[in-house]
Amino acid sequence: MTNDKLGMTNSMHTIINIGRSFGSGGGYVGHAIGEKLGIPFYDNDLISKTAEEEGYSKSLFAKAEEKSLFSFSSFFASSRLGYMDGGYVSDNVMFKIQSEVIKSIASKGDAIFIGRCADYILRDLPCFNVFVCAPDEYRIQRLVSSEGLSPDEAEKLMRRKDRTRQTYYNYYTFGAWGQASNYNLCVDSSVLGIEGTADFIIDFGRKAGLIK
Repeated sequence: MTNDKLGMTNSMHTIINIGRSFGSGGGYVGHAIGEKLGIPFYDNDLISKTAEEEGYSKSLFAKAEEKSLFSFSSFFASSRLGYMDGGYVSDNVMFKIQSEVIKSIASKGDAIFIGRCADYILRDLPCFNVFVCAPDEYRIQRLVSSEGLSPDEAEKLMRRKDRTRQTYYNYYTFGAWGQASNYNLCVDSSVLGIEGTADFIIDFGRKAGLIK
């Protein structure tokens, strides 16, 4: 956490960007924050839906998912921008579309974004940037319970998803995914649980002037 990020206020909207390690429950934390504050919550699926509503096509969803290096690219194949590489839109073009959609959402009202490099995309706005993490043992146990995996399978999935998120974030932001100095707050969800972590983040954000 860096002091220069504290005390910022957004005169227009409350924007909360949540990065998370896989299995930490960061998405659930973000959803809980949204429910407590009455702020719309945007994960991959909801950003994709918004993109469709704004005129982007998802007709190449399946093919893009097979080709793309990054999971988010599975949706953003736009007929408006044309196709590349034998019928596919490039990852860089799809990231540009993602950025436009996230900026559009942020310009219209309060929002909570889960992942998708939203902290970087909205870096020129006063946002509340949070990273939710947890010890490996806790994350593995959550995955065993929620996904019905063996501990070994859960650990392999956790490592793979973390690498994907790190690669995606670092490539497009030129930064370091999960590095504390990139965020206003880094919090271990295993300490207070999902609801308690959401309450803690809200309390911190209000005290820091980052949540109205």
